[in-house]
Amino acid sequence: MSDADDGDREDRALLAAHVAGDPDAFGTLVMRHRGRLWGVAVRTLADREDAADALQEALLSAYRAAGSYRGEARVTTWLHRVVVNACLDKARRNAVRPTVPMPDDGGPAEPRDALGDRETALDIEAALAALPEEQRAALVLVDVQGLPVADAAEVLGVPVGTVKSRCARGRGRLALSLGHLRNRAGAPAVRSGEGGEP
Repeated sequence: MSDADDGDREDRALLAAHVAGDPDAFGTLVMRHRGRLWGVAVRTLADREDAADALQEALLSAYRAAGSYRGEARVTTWLHRVVVNACLDKARRNAVRPTVPMPDDGGPAEPRDALGDRETALDIEAALAALPEEQRAALVLVDVQGLPVADAAEVLGVPVGTVKSRCARGRGRLALSLGHLRNRAGAPAVRSGEGGEP
């Protein structure tokens, strides 16, 4: 039996214990997956505060809805679906009520030599944020979080072919907007097929 099967069995036991009234089981389950869930939220929304809000809403929703988990998917797939749905809801609400950024406080900027890698990361985050939310969600799950395309399709509630086409279109847009990084000295290699099927 694989580690993934063992992990899912433990996750299912924790979820069942939570439903049965164990006060610590859900917290333990969240601790096992918090890094990946946070990564999905922050990359889907491209804003740390919005991601924190969406993740909190998602976990509260999962906490309350745990009894309705039917066991058809892995617990982690179910949790990812709840987080992605909360992020997409947050993005839709933000589109209806856009916020105005606060003015810069004029504090000291970071030294120039410490910015190389950070600039690249910011370029990538900005390019991801500019994608349509469906493409961004698919790319975050497949290329960033490493979910297989079939699992990402289950999380997003769409066919596998839809995830593949969203990823392909999103990668095409990223290639155009991030093409300037290819020739930058010392830039890390970009591997578009990483983390699952292309």
